[in-house]
Amino acid sequence: MQSKAKTVPEYIKELPSERRKIMTGLRKLIKKSLPIGFKEGMQYGMIGYFVPHRLYPAGYHCDPKEPLPYICLASQKNHFSLYLYAQYSSSDENKWFQQAWKATGKKMNMGKSCVRFKKTEDLPLNVIEEAVERLSVEQYIDIYEAVIKPKSTSRKKPERKTSASQAKTTARQRKKTASTTKPAKTGQTKKKVVHKRRSKAG
Repeated sequence: MQSKAKTVPEYIKELPSERRKIMTGLRKLIKKSLPIGFKEGMQYGMIGYFVPHRLYPAGYHCDPKEPLPYICLASQKNHFSLYLYAQYSSSDENKWFQQAWKATGKKMNMGKSCVRFKKTEDLPLNVIEEAVERLSVEQYIDIYEAVIKPKSTSRKKPERKTSASQAKTTARQRKKTASTTKPAKTGQTKKKVVHKRRSKAG
């Protein structure tokens, strides 16, 4: 559920009191744990924490006008959602997160990147806190770029090498064939000429 609020305070203010309390508490935890460089603001109708264009001019590949998202927090119709983009982008980060959560004994309700919960008690706050502060801006950008940028491999080079190799092999075969067939052809020609001359003489 996307909000039309333009600022985070506006977004929180429009929530019912009980939801406002939960969102305020989680927002406070995230802001306290957020590494230097990440910024807070509204993004996609949710509270967002992102890498500003000042630090990453390319922005989000889905929409370069948007800064690169890191975390989003939203109040949905029937639950709250916490989007953790690092866990979605990195299998190592996701594995750590799943194991750390499981160790707390709390039940997890999570999609590829979205943690769904109904109350603060559903969350292992120490794990959320560590997930937020775990990566620097630079480390997160490295993870993100490793996912979106294809490896710089050229498929043409092997083809060129193969073609050159085949050309050399073909040239050698032609040379070998020419050297073995020429004498035979010359001999045959001489025999034919002699035969014709003898026929005329007879």
